[in-house]
Amino acid sequence: MSNFIYLCALGMFGLLLSCSASKSVQGSSPALDPRWLVYPGQPGATQHKRVVFVAGDEEYRSEEALPMLARLLSEHHGFECVVLFSQNPDTGEIDPNESSHIPGLHLIENADLLVLDLRFRELRDEDMAHIMGHMEAGKPLIGIRTTTHAFNYKQDKGSPYAKWTWTSKDPAGGFGGEFLGETWVAHHGKHGSQATRGVIAAQASGNPILHGVLDVFGTTDVYAIRALPSDATVLLHGAVLDGMDADSPLVDSAKNDPMHPIVWTRQREWAPGRIQRVLSTTIGAATDWSSEDLRRLFMNGVFWTLGMEDQIPAEGLNATMFGDWNPTPFGFNAFRTGQFPADYRDGIPPLKQ
Repeated sequence: MSNFIYLCALGMFGLLLSCSASKSVQGSSPALDPRWLVYPGQPGATQHKRVVFVAGDEEYRSEEALPMLARLLSEHHGFECVVLFSQNPDTGEIDPNESSHIPGLHLIENADLLVLDLRFRELRDEDMAHIMGHMEAGKPLIGIRTTTHAFNYKQDKGSPYAKWTWTSKDPAGGFGGEFLGETWVAHHGKHGSQATRGVIAAQASGNPILHGVLDVFGTTDVYAIRALPSDATVLLHGAVLDGMDADSPLVDSAKNDPMHPIVWTRQREWAPGRIQRVLSTTIGAATDWSSEDLRRLFMNGVFWTLGMEDQIPAEGLNATMFGDWNPTPFGFNAFRTGQFPADYRDGIPPLKQ
């Protein structure tokens, strides 16, 4: 999409709003706005469930992964899915390095589930309020990879939301520590040279999120985890591999004894007697989602967070990809430039010359 077309679409949307000022996008279909993607709900039990995905990390290509997962969740399983992106505020181009501008966060207010794939964001107070409103209401959350260190308030340390910085002491570990159960600690495997094999935790046998999940491999390394809260259940541990291929052997060292968790759930008491369901995964670069069983785990996890685990079949939910999948390898400043949200609707676009 060219800048001219994008700006014309944005101007038309503004005109529509000005002609109907009493009707906000919030609470109605957000599909008209070119600043985000909407995959409509399909007829069935999940048709009126909204899942909001927020992509905002500089390294692991969440801007590629989340539209793909949202499309699968919509077309295979019927959810309405909204995908928001970190963007250049002047041009509307997707810019993972832009840490403070994610249009559409008000749409979280009507979300049944929030999926975050963030790293070191510093959002405006009025935007952060929508995320924290969801959390303070005890609504379900899925946090992917760097969401353990989703926020980093370096400029506006006086913000009431600065306490959610990943290094915060109160609450300990900021957003990741409070809601996911851990903040950023370290790379446990060697970054860029030691991949990850998922190993089902003994106590998780039979867990509905693991239905049909047998083979999880990712090119990202295992993150270090110190200790998870008592309300956490580990689903997968991460075996550190001596190489970057699916058939690489286990690294011959103490790194795999014991193994560190890479997927876990929490049933977090957010008010007396009231439980918030949280799914966390530290595997989850765009390249990692090439694993069909990891995608299946995500689909199963969506149903579990929403209390719909009785609808997960023994073989797990459909996670079959549409068309080709050519994710960009992870790395800083490696994202595809000149892209707008619409470019990712049906898959990863070719590189622009």
